[in-house]
Amino acid sequence: MIAFVTGKFVYKSPAVVHVDVNGVGYEVQVSLNTYSKIQSLEKGSLYTWLHIKEDAHTLYGFFDMAEKNIFTQLISVNGVGTSTARMMLSAMQPDELAQAIVKGDTFRLEKIKGIGKKSAERIVLELRDKMGKTSFETTGSALINNTLEQDALNALVALGIVRNVAESAIKKAAASAPSTENLETLIKKALQLI
Repeated sequence: MIAFVTGKFVYKSPAVVHVDVNGVGYEVQVSLNTYSKIQSLEKGSLYTWLHIKEDAHTLYGFFDMAEKNIFTQLISVNGVGTSTARMMLSAMQPDELAQAIVKGDTFRLEKIKGIGKKSAERIVLELRDKMGKTSFETTGSALINNTLEQDALNALVALGIVRNVAESAIKKAAASAPSTENLETLIKKALQLI
C-alpha cells in the first residue's frame, strides 16, 4: 500500500524515525542497519512495508530494497514476526544475514536475540533456496539522489569499493566542491578520500 516515503527526518532514534512528508508525519519502525545509514541525513527516502493487525497499523522502513526483501522473506517463515525480523536486521547487515541463511550457518543466527536453535533451523530450511536464487545487493540508495552522484557511486562499486564507504566518500567529495559538474572529477576526489 505504501511503497516508500520521502521527506524530512524530523525525529530519529535507533528504532523509530518520524518522516515529514509535505506536512504529514509518518512514524516508521527501522532497524539499526537503516538507522546507521540515515542518522546523519536531514531528509531522504525509506522503502516501506505496512503491517496491518486488528489493533494497529505499523509502518516499517528500510534504507534499500535489499533489506526490505529480506524482511518480507523472514516474516514469511512460521514463527518469525515483524519484531524478530527487525531484530535480525539490526544484528546483522542484510547481505551477511542472507549469506548466513544460504550457507546454513544456524550457529550465527542463534547469536541473535530471540532466535533459538529451532527457529534458526526453520529459517534456514524455508529460506535457503529462495535466498540462494536472489541477489541482495543494494539497488538504490536514499543517500544519493543526484544522478551524477549515483553514477559515481555505481562506478566506485564496480571498482570493488564497499558501497557504504563509496557513499561516504562521494558525499564528502560533493560537499567539498558542490559545483562539481564532471563525473570523472567527482570519482577522483572520492577515491582520494577513501
